[in-house]
Amino acid sequence: MSLLSVDWGGYAPVLVDGLVKSVQLTAIGFTGACLVGFVVAVLRMSQNRVVNAAGYLYTELFKNLPMITGIFIIYFGLTGIGLVLDAFTAGWVALALFYGAYLAEIFRGGLQGVSRGQTEAAHALGLTSARVLLTVQLPQAVRLALPATATMLVDLLKGTALLVTIGGGELMTQATIITSETFQPLEVYIVIGLIYVAMSWPLARLAGYLESHLREGTALSPTSRKLRRITGARLAQDVTVTTGEKVG
Repeated sequence: MSLLSVDWGGYAPVLVDGLVKSVQLTAIGFTGACLVGFVVAVLRMSQNRVVNAAGYLYTELFKNLPMITGIFIIYFGLTGIGLVLDAFTAGWVALALFYGAYLAEIFRGGLQGVSRGQTEAAHALGLTSARVLLTVQLPQAVRLALPATATMLVDLLKGTALLVTIGGGELMTQATIITSETFQPLEVYIVIGLIYVAMSWPLARLAGYLESHLREGTALSPTSRKLRRITGARLAQDVTVTTGEKVG
């Protein structure tokens, strides 16, 4: 006797469609959130009070506004001014705007984590502020912000479930359709929950891996590891030569 009452084989196309939509919303929403977060982080670091205040107001607004309210404003509210968005577009826009506020704080923390001495030295060499940001601060800030950014990706993936309220076509929307046809809410939502866990768990593990290895200063890319080995070998060789000279 089967423990499952729902004919999941028959609903496989619906689940695949919901899974694809969830992944698409996550990918597009997270890309948009990273772009928004970077721009707002730069605004928050500006010496101009007006620009800084604009970045501050943005982050505080979206960090304190319930996401479901923002989704409704974008999908339903904007129709009042003639701007009509389909559920998918409204969904990723809402995800980008809300998670962009959190990523802005993460990126700002990463940028501020770069030693001031390095930026001052770069300015002293004649580099413009834009070049200092792109060539000195950004590469190091990415390393500092990567673990928290990966965690936000997991949270955003789970956040796509809120789009069920506007029929976004993701997994939770498909779950409501299957439930209305089978009248098996417990089984349906448990299965959908397990699918979310199966998608989120590898990303969560990745975030944990990045956090532990970056804290230890481990090089993540093969090129970086190779350069570190070469540098270490040369330093060891220099130490050996120096020690030999002192003994001699």
